[in-house]
Amino acid sequence: MTRSVFPFPEGALPLCGGRSFAVPAPSSPASSTSSALARRGGAVLARPGLCGRSSVRGRRRGKDGGLPIGARDAAAASSSSPLSLPLSRLQTTMRGPGPLPALLSVLLAAAGSLFPTPAAAQNAGFVKSPMSETKLTGDAFELYCDVVGNPTPEIQWWYAEVNRAESFKQLWDGARKRRVTINTAYGVNGVSVLRIIRLTLEDSGTYECRASNDPRRNDLRQNPAITWIRAQATISVLQKPGINATDDLTLLSQNPPAILLQCNLTSVPSPVSYSYWVKNGEEISGSRKDFGTSTEHRIPRPKADDSGEYVCVFTFASSPVANATIEVRAKPDITGHKRSENKNEGQDAMMYCKSVGFPYPEWVWRKRVDAVVMDLKNDSGRFFVVSKENYTELHIKNLQIDEDPGEYLCNATNPVDSTCETTILRVRSHLAPLWPFLGILAEIIILVVIIVVYEKRKRPDEVPDDDEPAGPM
Repeated sequence: MTRSVFPFPEGALPLCGGRSFAVPAPSSPASSTSSALARRGGAVLARPGLCGRSSVRGRRRGKDGGLPIGARDAAAASSSSPLSLPLSRLQTTMRGPGPLPALLSVLLAAAGSLFPTPAAAQNAGFVKSPMSETKLTGDAFELYCDVVGNPTPEIQWWYAEVNRAESFKQLWDGARKRRVTINTAYGVNGVSVLRIIRLTLEDSGTYECRASNDPRRNDLRQNPAITWIRAQATISVLQKPGINATDDLTLLSQNPPAILLQCNLTSVPSPVSYSYWVKNGEEISGSRKDFGTSTEHRIPRPKADDSGEYVCVFTFASSPVANATIEVRAKPDITGHKRSENKNEGQDAMMYCKSVGFPYPEWVWRKRVDAVVMDLKNDSGRFFVVSKENYTELHIKNLQIDEDPGEYLCNATNPVDSTCETTILRVRSHLAPLWPFLGILAEIIILVVIIVVYEKRKRPDEVPDDDEPAGPM
């Protein structure tokens, strides 16, 4: 009989602190592979023990003639590894009474754990769910839905009318006369955005985002309440308050009279908190007014700079804000530009124009050549125009002294009128830096020539005659 080298009772394995637990005997004979291994000497795999050290130091054959206890433990521990099958074959092919080296066994088991395994399935869950809102007729709203899961969940949008929460209908992109837009993207997460524009009172109700990655989600025999998760938002659409506002204005003359902009509420959903005015997206300082169903804004000396989009805004105690828009139009007035630009040949030039006036103009750059004005086109790849609202730039690369000098016109046009300004571009030769030196050198040469000529033409002094006596005898 083989002597056990285990430091604990037969049929038990160690735990931390010197305790042990019993190992139940197998209820059926071992497989043919295990029996073969037992007949060949029963090589035992060393495995890390429950206390962090090797728990098997020798070999021991089970009473049923199968694998030794330590080998069965090692095989069970590595059954989830892709190397478990090759390892068992390695054990059965080992010949000789000696055990498999413990270090090799540990290395093989560790290598098996490095093989990638498929990601575990994950049920769908919400990262961001839609939020309830209150809107006015004519406005728009957006609902966001962000879900996570493995595989990536499918997202759907559903709708139920007010007081009919059990009668949901699915929403599609382009529904309600193309007022409904649904944009969905799938990646690691699933993200969907529901947008409805030009709201009516009938758009009030409950909107539901549904998500599922259950393979049975589209099976009609399954209960949707089980296969789909849901997140709801309530959208309340109220009648927009009526506002009588001043008609749109256009500034035509150079010195127009003062302008008074007015807004009056004709219906009030709830008490007014305050009102104020906004110009081109920015609140006008000092325009706030508490309470009251009317508001006004005065422009004493209107100019092109005073044109723009004016909005009167009313805020209520328990309703969304209401507003009305008044446009004050004026022709473009170019207030800044380069009158002239001096550059050397081969350099880059930049000319710009900026303007005031509303609506924002469309910009066109032209060049005057022999009294003929031509639109600039980027045929040569050297002209680039950058325009944004009331500002434009013209860039010219690698200036040519024979082609680029001249007059350039920036033209601004809006529905009211058009205007333009001229910039003169001068291009100097590469020798331009030498001109001051050459001028000084020319002055010196001219001065020397004048001096030489003067000396040559100067009348010689009278010399006394040698035959005459120098003094009285």
